[in-house]
Amino acid sequence: MGEKAEKQLDKKPDKKTDKKPEKKEKTGFFKGVKAEFKKITWPDRNSVVRQSAAVIGISVVVGVIIAVLDMIIQYGISFIIG
Repeated sequence: MGEKAEKQLDKKPDKKTDKKPEKKEKTGFFKGVKAEFKKITWPDRNSVVRQSAAVIGISVVVGVIIAVLDMIIQYGISFIIG
């Protein structure tokens, strides 16, 4: 490489010119968040209640299945060991 190429590689960018004002970045971010929140279609109360009931019901059913399987496995292991 020539001297010019080496000097260009060694040259670091000037920090003063790279820095942007933080205030504009923050306000721009919050404006973007506000715009995105306006696009959200929130579910109605009835839909939320039905979906929450479904989640709770399925959680209870899965918990019961796991408890029954645990008791069966525990009984099987204690039968084999003792």
